[in-house]
Amino acid sequence: MSEPVERRYLEDASGYRGEAERVCVPSTGAEMAALLAEAAGAGIPVTIAGAGTGLTGGRVAHGGWVLSLEKFTTLAIEDGLARAGSGVALQTLHDAAARAGQMYPPDPTEWTASVGGTIATNASGSRSFRYGATRRWIRALTVATMDGRLRAFRRGDAVPFDVPALRRPATTKNTAGYALTPGMDWIDLFTGSEGTLGVVTEAELALLPVWPGELITGVVFFGDDEAAVAAVDSWRAVDGVRMLEYCDAASLELLRTRFPETPAAARAALLIEQEAAPGEDEAWLARLENSGAFAEESWFATGARDRERFRRFRHALPELVNDTVRRRGFTKLGSDYVVPLDRNLEMLRLYRAALDAEFAGRYVIFGHIGDAHVHVNILPASQAEFDRGRAIMVDLAGEAVRLGGTVSAEHGLGKRKAGLLPLMFTPEEIDAMRAVKRRLDPQWLLGRGTLFK
Repeated sequence: MSEPVERRYLEDASGYRGEAERVCVPSTGAEMAALLAEAAGAGIPVTIAGAGTGLTGGRVAHGGWVLSLEKFTTLAIEDGLARAGSGVALQTLHDAAARAGQMYPPDPTEWTASVGGTIATNASGSRSFRYGATRRWIRALTVATMDGRLRAFRRGDAVPFDVPALRRPATTKNTAGYALTPGMDWIDLFTGSEGTLGVVTEAELALLPVWPGELITGVVFFGDDEAAVAAVDSWRAVDGVRMLEYCDAASLELLRTRFPETPAAARAALLIEQEAAPGEDEAWLARLENSGAFAEESWFATGARDRERFRRFRHALPELVNDTVRRRGFTKLGSDYVVPLDRNLEMLRLYRAALDAEFAGRYVIFGHIGDAHVHVNILPASQAEFDRGRAIMVDLAGEAVRLGGTVSAEHGLGKRKAGLLPLMFTPEEIDAMRAVKRRLDPQWLLGRGTLFK
């Protein structure tokens, strides 16, 4: 009789849970490929589990086997690149690169996420405003496929079959469905495919030298959303800015439980970071004055300790939201929608109108406003509120698409949000994605229930 599967393999950070018959923990690519071949031979569904930091249920099994990436932790830093096992934590990668005077540009909020998980969802984060998402920084992948092969792909290795061009949203980021385009390479196909086409066991990632000059980092407070969004529109063009993050009034209220020094009158905040040229200190004084920000009460870093404090300020918010939702016994109700830059304020107003009517005081909005990509999180206190909140989130997904946006910018759709894919793509476009899935996984065993209903 098999041992029960540990709970840590059966849930993600949203609180979404599943079940499995067996968990396997291979330590080499060959072992991973052999397990996939065994599963294919027996017709057993397989789900890939990374660090468990995801929010959409992609790593949560609904039966079959769980294959964990936790032993794929080899890491080598070279000049301009990192060779990382898919189980390496982002924190480990960032720290190792920093010791070599380098940086890995993608900066997803959750540093305990695994490299493989960020590739599966094409994760981005706070620095995506300047550096883009994970896909841009991948140079090579080693992938185990359902036919039992372990294959190495380099950037530019084209897929050997025809794929159509699917419509793309007019946004700076997107990870909804497969990024199909004629002549695409294997790396672009596997990146963002949410563990449904193959299992990444190792990646070669590009690194940049650490910025040698001054970094200007700050938390700028405002009296309202309108002023904060106007500042974003103005500051996007500032040379060297690599972070423009947003917190709304309810977010700041949560953060005051850990950072009581947050100004009491602040109703919005922007976290900014710039690779600065000489004279930028004075330029920021003028920008704050012209934007109507709380210039005297805003925070600017004077050293590494302050920058770390600001990082903790930013990362504390999703932690607080997740803790609140879990204490109330619900899975997380959050959005990952992004719209074109010129529809940023319009989408924010749509969020407010929809949520103030029924969830006033019980939701927060924060995130990557430089990309017009903010996360809405509803904090339900009852099952009725949860059900109503879920319906509102679907309606808002439709609004994002109507404005030219996408239903997923960095988290993927997983199992919990697979129903949003038809809001964005026609049945014919989804069939084109399914055809690619069948080519690589004819029995539809890998990541069953993820992306496609």
